[in-house]
Amino acid sequence: MLESLGIGIGVAILGGALGGLALELQYRLRPAMQLDVTAKEWNLEVYEPQRYQIVGDVTLRNPLSRFEIMVPEMQCQVTLLSSASLAGITSTIQIIPQHPDAPARADNYWFAYIVKSGKTTQAEIRVEILGADLSHLQAAWIQIRYVTYSPAGRESQVSHVVVPLQFPTPDTSQRWRPTPKADVLPIRTHLLTHLDHPVEVVRHYVLPHARKGDIVTLGETPVAIMQGRWRHPTQIRPGWVARRLCYFFLPTSSLATACGLQALVDIVGPLRVLSAFVIGAVAKVLGQPGMFYRLAGEQARLIDDVTGTLPPYDQFIVLGPQHSQQIVDQIRQETGLSAAIVDVNDLKAVKILAATADITPAFLIQALRTNPAGNADEQTPLVLIRPTDPHPPT
Repeated sequence: MLESLGIGIGVAILGGALGGLALELQYRLRPAMQLDVTAKEWNLEVYEPQRYQIVGDVTLRNPLSRFEIMVPEMQCQVTLLSSASLAGITSTIQIIPQHPDAPARADNYWFAYIVKSGKTTQAEIRVEILGADLSHLQAAWIQIRYVTYSPAGRESQVSHVVVPLQFPTPDTSQRWRPTPKADVLPIRTHLLTHLDHPVEVVRHYVLPHARKGDIVTLGETPVAIMQGRWRHPTQIRPGWVARRLCYFFLPTSSLATACGLQALVDIVGPLRVLSAFVIGAVAKVLGQPGMFYRLAGEQARLIDDVTGTLPPYDQFIVLGPQHSQQIVDQIRQETGLSAAIVDVNDLKAVKILAATADITPAFLIQALRTNPAGNADEQTPLVLIRPTDPHPPT
C-alpha cells in the first residue's frame, strides 16, 4: 500500500515537473507579441525659409496568425538637430489615424484600435516647424511612441525616423588630396537616413565630380544607416550570454556593453557567441588573439555601439551593412563608377567589405590609409578616388 502510494506521488511529481517544463518551453517558444512597424514614405512637403512641413506614414502590421494586438496609445516627439541655437524655433506634431475600418476623430484623439491577426493599419504624421530662420536646421529626429496591449501584457514601444533638413549642393571646386598613387576627394552629403539609397546618393553627390576611371568608396556605417540597420538600446533586451560576457571585452569595444553584445547575439545566436568566446579565450592564452571575431562572424567587428557615430545615431547601436557586394555592383551598373564599401579608422586600418571586380585591394588600401573621410562629424561618407599612377588598377 505504502509502496503504491509512493509510486503514485513520484509519478505525480514527475508529471507536474514535465508539465511545468512543457509550459515553460511553450512560453519561451511562443512568438513575440509585437507589431511590424515600417516608416518608409516621408517627404519634406513644405521647405520655405520660415516654415518646414514633414509628412510621413507609419504602417503597423500584426504578423501573428492567432493573436490580436491592440494599440491604445500613440504619441510623437521631435528632436531638431541644428548647427546653431534653436531659440525662437517651434515644432508641432499631428497624428492622423488612417484605420481601414474606422474614421479618424476630428479632435485627433487616438482611440484604442485592434490590429487583427495578419492585418495592418496606418497613421499619417505631420510635423510643422516654424522660425525666423530655419537654414541652420540639419535634421528632425522623430520618435513614434506607441503602446501595445496583448496576451503578453501592456508594453511600450518606440520607432524612430530621421528626416534630413539640409542638403548641400555638390561643390565642384572642392580640393583633392594627394596620395602616392591617387588623388582623393571626401564628399559631403546631407545627413543620410533610411529614406536614402546608396545608388541615388552616389548619383547626386559624386557624379558631378567624377570622370571615367574613378572609384567611389562608401563608409560601412552610412550604408548600414541607409538600410535601417540601427537599433535604440531600449529596443534590445540583453539575455544571459550578453549580460555575462560583455564584461570581458575591452572598454573601447562595441561589445563591452550588454546591449551592444546582445545586438550581435540577435544576429548570430547565443550558442555561436558563447562558443566563439570560449574558443577565443583559449586561443588568446595560447598567443592567438582575435579568434573570437573570426568565429563570431563579420558583424562582430562592424557593430558600432552608442557614441560610435554622428548625431542622432550616436544614441543608437548601428549594425554592419547587408548585401554589400550587391550594392557596389549596382552602383557600378547604374553609374559607371567602380565602387567599394569600406571600414576605415584613424589607426590606418582599412577593411574592404565589398568591391567591384575591377578594383585592386592593395591600391584601395593605400589610397584610404590616411582616412580622408574622417571619424568625427565631417559628414563626408563618400570618397572619390582618382588614380594618378601611369598604370592604374585593372
